[in-house]
Formats: sequence, C-alpha cells, structure tokens
Amino acid sequence: MRSVILVQNRIMTSTTLIDYMTTLGQQARAASAQMAKSETAQKNRALLATAAAVLEMQESLLAANQADLDAGRAKGLSAALLDRLELTPARIAAMVVGLEQVAALPDPIGSISELDYRPSGIQIGKMRVPLGVIGIIYESRPNVTIEAASLCLKSGNAVILRGGSEAIRSNAALALCIQQGLRASGLPETAVQVVATTDRAAVHQLITMPEYVDVIVPRGGKGLIARVSADARVPVIKHLDGNCHVYIDVNADPEKAVRIAINAKTRRYGVCNALETLLLEATQANALLPELKRQFDAKGVELRGCEQTQAIIDCSAATQEDWATEYLAPILAIKVVANLDQAIDHINMYGSHHTDSIVTENYSSGRRFLREVDSASVMINASTAFADGFEYGLGAEIGISTDKIHARGPVGLVGLTSQKYIVLGDGQIRES
Repeated sequence: MRSVILVQNRIMTSTTLIDYMTTLGQQARAASAQMAKSETAQKNRALLATAAAVLEMQESLLAANQADLDAGRAKGLSAALLDRLELTPARIAAMVVGLEQVAALPDPIGSISELDYRPSGIQIGKMRVPLGVIGIIYESRPNVTIEAASLCLKSGNAVILRGGSEAIRSNAALALCIQQGLRASGLPETAVQVVATTDRAAVHQLITMPEYVDVIVPRGGKGLIARVSADARVPVIKHLDGNCHVYIDVNADPEKAVRIAINAKTRRYGVCNALETLLLEATQANALLPELKRQFDAKGVELRGCEQTQAIIDCSAATQEDWATEYLAPILAIKVVANLDQAIDHINMYGSHHTDSIVTENYSSGRRFLREVDSASVMINASTAFADGFEYGLGAEIGISTDKIHARGPVGLVGLTSQKYIVLGDGQIRES
C-alpha cells in the first residue's frame, strides 16, 4: 500500500503507512532524549515563541480552519461538531494565553521529594522524570493541538498528535507554529509531530508501537476511547464516561444543596464533570424536590425519577439504564435513597468513577463519603463542575483519568511525568 501524505504543505509519497508511522516514532524517541535533558528556560522559550507564532500566523490559521469548516459542512457535520471545529480570533487568543500560562507553571522535571536518611547513612528520594513519548488521539477541536503540545513540551516529553480528519488543515497550520517555537528555542522540531494523514489505520499503528510510544491519551467520544483501549499495546490514560453524582444528605444545608445541584447540572451539559444523577435522602427529597423541579424546569432540564421521586414531583419514570447513563444533555436522573449507605452503594455500582459530591453538614458523613466512594474526585459541599485541571491549580489539563494506576483525576504536568528512585551516598557499601 502506498500513501500520499500532506506534510507541512508539501505532498510526500510514502512507501507505506507503516513506514511513515515508524519514522514518526523513531523521530519522537530520538527527540525525547533531548527533551528529557532540556532546561526549564529553554522549554519556556519554545512555548512563548510558539505563542508569538500563533499570533503572527493568525490569518493563515483562520484560512486553514475555514477550509476545514467548508469541507465539514459539505460532509454534513452537525452544528455542534462545526462549533467545536471552528477557530475564531477569540479562540486563537485563548490559545496564546494558554501557552503563556503553561510557560509560567513550575517545571516538575528534576524535582526531588521524600528524601530521607536510611540507617546505612545513604539518602533515598524520588525524582520527577518525563514519561518519554506520548501519543495523543483526539477529535474535532484543533485547540487541543496547542494544549497537548504545550503540556508535553513543558513536562519534557516528545509527543505524536493525531487529530481528527475534519481538522487536518487546521492542525497542520498549528503544527507549523509549534515547530517555529521549537526551532527558535533550539529544541528538536520532531519533539512535537502531527500525524499528517487522515488514514484511520494511522491510529492503529500509533497505539501498537510500544518500542516508540510510552503512553497513549485518547480524547474524544466514548466510542473512540473504547476502541483505543481495546486495541492498544501501549498503556492508555483514559476515562470512558462522566456519570457524576451529587448526594444530598439528611444533614445537608438546603440552600447549599439546591445551589450545588443546579450548578453541577446546568453550568454546561456536554462536559464530563456535569451532574447526571441526583441522589436525595428521603426527608430532604420531600423538602427540596419541588424547588429543584422549579429551577430545573426554568433551565429546560428533563427530569427522570424513581417511584418515590414521581410521588413528590411530576416527572418521567427513570429506568435501570438511566442510573448508568452519561447524558451530556439537559436530562437528569433523580433517585431517593434511605441513607448514606444506599447512596454510596448506588454510586459505586452505577457511577463511572469520575466525580461525585456529597452535600452535608455532618463531618462524619462527609469523611465516610470521601473514604468509601471509589472515584477519581470525591467532594464535600462543592459542585462537580470543579473537577477540572485549571480549578485544581494544575494549569491546563491533558484530560481526566478514571484509571487507578499512574495518573487519576485531572492530568496536568505532573500526570505526564513518572518518578525514579535516587540514592545519595558518601562511600557507603553494603556489608551483608
């Protein structure tokens, strides 16, 4: 099989797709060795030079994006997908701000923690190091190209980016900006590579090259993430669903409870940290459901409730499927539970281990919820909308992980690093 691949606005005939992806992997692996020893100031120069290039090339970025939008409309892409695909001057300005913010973040690489003396006199500690080569697969949004590249660059990694075919021109134009920034700082341009073919087979190659790629991060719909997770031979940082809960405890403050539930659901519907199932202790249900319904009705949210919920307010009947559904839409499932035990059991059975919150004024109940709910983020008296890298003080995030190994929750700079043990001695030898 021969492929015609667009690379930096040149047409290049590649021998095979496998050869092309192998070349990207080899170049990334070589670049990762240079990135691992790069200084913080050099990485920051690359980020700021990239920001300057994005501003300088704004007109060409908008032109490339317009070509993608025109092609997307011709293919019948939905209005929602076209909105995610579109670059505007405001969104380009936000990219620049994001690059500047990442440059201002502390560099985790080389930091030493847990340094302690052992009886032998040696000191043992842990040092932060890059993961190596990261492969990122994403759909639609070209701003992810800049976000992902900036985080991987600052954390000393090389990255291979595979965006959606609908954004191929936009991503190629952004790649030129990134390479200009890397060139200006003296870092290898191959530290950030954008896959320049729309052939879907490129994804399979990327996720099955453990000799070149150390970790894969899929960003997109559940179908994409499930496929990548099933087929990958490289470790994957992922989450499939964002089925988030708020539980209103018997000891909840009513005003806090209503405010948190409304915000968690209606701030934005199509995000993974949005509330999808509301749980209420029985006495709180009688007191709060009428007011909650009034406010949700005003926002246009469809309510689906259990039998006890339906006995209190007028709403559709919830099915067993509703408890496990991530709607990403103005739909909310509501269930009345007897106590904290039932709430925790429900969340652990039906939740997606993403983000869950309890509203309570009881210290012991809050502590139990934190300890027993098995999710990446567990909250007391706060909206699930706070499950976000910026809100956690991580700066930009590469995504949110519901895995239990390595990174869990919002994945920022530290999540793109690993640790190695370091030993400091002064001539000690082991006698036995």
